[in-house]
Amino acid sequence: MAGELGAKAMAMIADLARHTDEPGRLTRLYLSPAHQACAEATAGLMRNAGLAVSMDPLGTVVGRREGPAPGAKTLLVGSHIDSVVNAGIYDGPLGVVCGILAADVLRGEELPFALEVLAFGDEENVRFPTSLASSSALAGDFKPEWLDGEDADGVTLREALLAFGGDPERIGEISRDPAGTLGYLEVHIEQGPVLEAKDLSVGVVTAINGATRSRCTVTGMAGHAGTVPMGMRADALAAAAEMVSLVEAAGAKARDAVATVGVLEVSPGALNVIPAEARFTLDIRAPDDAVRAALVEEIVSGCAAIAARRGVGFAEARFMDQAATAMDESLIRALETGAGRAGYDAIRLPSGAGHDAVATARLCPSAMLFVRCEGGISHNPAEAITAADAEAAVRTLVEAIRAIARG
Repeated sequence: MAGELGAKAMAMIADLARHTDEPGRLTRLYLSPAHQACAEATAGLMRNAGLAVSMDPLGTVVGRREGPAPGAKTLLVGSHIDSVVNAGIYDGPLGVVCGILAADVLRGEELPFALEVLAFGDEENVRFPTSLASSSALAGDFKPEWLDGEDADGVTLREALLAFGGDPERIGEISRDPAGTLGYLEVHIEQGPVLEAKDLSVGVVTAINGATRSRCTVTGMAGHAGTVPMGMRADALAAAAEMVSLVEAAGAKARDAVATVGVLEVSPGALNVIPAEARFTLDIRAPDDAVRAALVEEIVSGCAAIAARRGVGFAEARFMDQAATAMDESLIRALETGAGRAGYDAIRLPSGAGHDAVATARLCPSAMLFVRCEGGISHNPAEAITAADAEAAVRTLVEAIRAIARG
């Protein structure tokens, strides 16, 4: 049942959703005017929760409650406030708002650590060719070459950052000391259907999937669709279609893995011409790197075998091989304890999508709480959660922070 915290969370998220670069739909790209307005609104919510607010040189909004003594470690809680194009309103802001509300609930309680709520600005990586730039900087892993990356209008990250009021020369100051950082907690919508299928409000993430991405090319021979006999063809599309079926079947039987062909292009693309070339993408993910590597090998070797049997060429060009990110077991248990103390059951599950926790895990122990979303829909205006599940998220986070405080 929804309570006051759930209602507050929903109202705060709806208010932040007013800030968009495109009237009529939510698009809030990193360092855009909408991002700046949302950052200012987020700072106001943090101040209302009793936090001291600052903005770091990359535009991350930081709300801080000091620890009991100088030198106390800091527990970080956060997520992001940028969005994809034509987004839903919960992806990112839910975690920021839950952190703010948790800080407010805990305002009168003694904690043995400092508490910070972070609103990162570049998780979606839509505008610039970056990778979790604002949270990576926290871990001391900002790539200087990102500053020269351009958006679709030719604006560099450096130029956009200066216009935003950031400072490219001070990015190194964002890096935190691992010895002084207790951990990082992130609340996020699941972006998948598992919690809904199990009728659960929350779940605890075990690992964020590693990912392999490739561009594959199948090369056949163009010919007249009416004159070349079926048994004498080198049809690139027919071969690619069999390969796509192989990808689906292999992904379906691998443990906790997924395999997707998201793009398929055909040349010459004429109704009466046998396709000479087919190009498709591979996206293979799993929380276990060994499982992922075995699945990649099975798919690539299987595609090569199909090509040899059909008399066509096959080439795979890999452009991403990102390792999985394990979440910290002690923080996983703290979130599970928090859920139990708040009165909710929680399962463990992997994350198929990337999050700021990938970057923070290079700095400190990190963990994530997933919240049920309707139909598993995300990156879509139809993205939806209930006030009752927002309540569950805030209460679980509060109790998890208390569990960490108890040691």
